[in-house]
Amino acid sequence: MERIASFCIDHNQLEPGVYLSRKDADPATGTVISTFDLRMTAPNREPVMDTAAVHALEHLGATFLRNHPQWASSVVYFGPMGCRTGFYLVVFGSHSPQDIAPLVTELFEFAQTFEGEIPGATPWECGNYHDSDLNQAQWWAKRYLEQTLSCLDEAHTTYPALLD
Repeated sequence: MERIASFCIDHNQLEPGVYLSRKDADPATGTVISTFDLRMTAPNREPVMDTAAVHALEHLGATFLRNHPQWASSVVYFGPMGCRTGFYLVVFGSHSPQDIAPLVTELFEFAQTFEGEIPGATPWECGNYHDSDLNQAQWWAKRYLEQTLSCLDEAHTTYPALLD
């Protein structure tokens, strides 16, 4: 089998950031789809996010994005990476990390200041509604805003060298 593109990135050199993971035309429609790697921790060097924080951020992020006045109709998917170091954001259209950074910043500002019940975190809306922690989610949102999104530069929007 062919190795997928995201496994060709040296994760030992990867830093938190906003990376364009891939940009492809959908084979069925020809529509361009951009996939972003919203990396919140340095893989293999920093602790990963707890599943309860990831779950809360997933619900907050998906709700925010699917209700965004400009981006809602462009959002294909928002969800966690299995390694718990960040999230994937998939959108219709040809976009760069610089195009998407303001939206990502808005999303994490929303998560950082969210008050109330986490959207979709009830037994009839979610298959694991107990595993959610708003306080941890807000801590991670604040960290990502302060340490990454507030000072996003080319080094944190361009993948490091590919593996052989």
